Amino acid sequence: MADNQKLSEVEHVKDASRYLRGTLAESLENPITGALYPDDTHLIKFHGSYQQTDRDLDSERKRQKLEPLYSFMIRVRVPGGVATPAQWLRMDELADEYANGTLKLTTRQAFQLHGVLKRDLQQTIQGFNEALLDSIAGCGDVNRNVMLNPNPHQSRVHAEAYEVARHISTHLTPRTSAYWELWLNGEPQFSSAPNEGEEDAEPIYGKTYLPRKFKIALGIPPHNDTDIFANDIGLIAVEENGRLAGFNVAVGGGMGMTFGMSDTYPRLADIIGYVPAGQVVDVCEKIVTIQRDWGNRENRKFSRLKYTLDRVGLDVFRGELHQRLGYALEPARPYQFRSSGDAFGWAIQADGRAHLTLFVEGGRVADRPGSELKTALREIARFHQGDFRLTGNQNLILANIAPEHRLAVQALLQEHGVPVEANDALTGLRRGALACVALNTCTLAFAEAERYLPQLLDRLDGVMRQLGLSQDDILLRMTGCPNGCARPYLGEIGLVGRAVGRYNLYLGAAFNGERLNKLYQEMLDEDGIVAALTPLLADYAQGRQPQERFGDFVIRRGYVHATTHGLDFHQ
Repeated sequence: MADNQKLSEVEHVKDASRYLRGTLAESLENPITGALYPDDTHLIKFHGSYQQTDRDLDSERKRQKLEPLYSFMIRVRVPGGVATPAQWLRMDELADEYANGTLKLTTRQAFQLHGVLKRDLQQTIQGFNEALLDSIAGCGDVNRNVMLNPNPHQSRVHAEAYEVARHISTHLTPRTSAYWELWLNGEPQFSSAPNEGEEDAEPIYGKTYLPRKFKIALGIPPHNDTDIFANDIGLIAVEENGRLAGFNVAVGGGMGMTFGMSDTYPRLADIIGYVPAGQVVDVCEKIVTIQRDWGNRENRKFSRLKYTLDRVGLDVFRGELHQRLGYALEPARPYQFRSSGDAFGWAIQADGRAHLTLFVEGGRVADRPGSELKTALREIARFHQGDFRLTGNQNLILANIAPEHRLAVQALLQEHGVPVEANDALTGLRRGALACVALNTCTLAFAEAERYLPQLLDRLDGVMRQLGLSQDDILLRMTGCPNGCARPYLGEIGLVGRAVGRYNLYLGAAFNGERLNKLYQEMLDEDGIVAALTPLLADYAQGRQPQERFGDFVIRRGYVHATTHGLDFHQ
């Protein structure tokens, strides 16, 4: 670790935290405020929660001399995106009892509950742990939820890859007993917790954990629907003779940057070799330990693995990895990604089981006038015998539906106004759109995203239909700040909030997730966004080549230059 004089504030908090305990117990018991003590706001992230305020109410509460309306977001891990009907029902129940009545499906295949008050945190966390879900490492400077292509009918190797994802998740889950002590009355629910009488230790992370968050995703070609190159580790499944043989390993992806700091940038991961499936957990662990030892602990803006790689060089990093493993990775195997979106509607397997991929706008599961999605899914969960699978695009797959239940599922969705065939009901632009939560609860947001994007899409849908592009899939991503939670720099159209009602417009990412976009125009309001995109879309409708994607088109026509590496993102 670096000299103590150079450590960031968060590093000191972690060091003194007694393996993530800090004064959280005292904070939770303090009845005077709805907030935590300042140091504890860092530590609770490791337990899967962020302290937030309702920013819509901040001014009025300040006028009334009240403290901000504090509440908490809780992120519940779902490794590989696969949840049971019982788990879905429990999350639905907790959303109504303790949160704001909605479920958020995230771009990392996790559940989020919003609006949980401090006094209800323990009951809420106990509630989903009873359903064998947890929030430990949902946030914080550790490995987060492990992602995987969740669609079982798209590949024969899905089940094997899913077991790998679960194994990686379990292996990299923090071992501290603080989570069980604070939230579960000291009763471990999973094998990651210490046994009775054991002292806390973190054999992989150490007492100060990682310098920054860490993300891992698995992808199964030809579908890159987990955007594996946006992760610290991306694992590309390699299939041989119908079985999972191993993975190509990519390292150093990450989306966040800071406005006005050109030495911060999004970056896509580099492929460094191939590893057999039986060794992939070992490879992930050793990469994590290199970042633990080499990552920047002085300035958190430069603490992600991507900056470590660009500082030391890929060859030096690969050499260190091989030394820690005791063996070298094999050369990467051939693969091809064709898309990064979801395929909506029904898919029927030869054995009669069915899978239905539903569009969930903004990932928000809620009841709205004319479309009672939350109620419909609750009723389906009461008899469904398969899975609820969260996708990396904020959508939902009702998987492994029994033949005798298919008509009942279809009827319930139609009865509650939920479109079953999104391909027919929505434009291609809306089907592929992602948005982060942003205002009103995210403390980092400069602008709206989830609440506003449908309004913008209403206008852009009109343009798409007028130009005959309504069924053309174009990836649009919007975030309320440059941290990139909805992966805006991988959007063929990326919109990143600069101020309330103002966005930077980025163009030119690859449809398959293998190229970043580039800044096109800055500080646009809604009229400016529509005015900037309309002539580009018109040109695309008239001048595109056969099968040419919008992101490729804007580069070929010279609207933006291609971004070849994170280091040239701002050029």
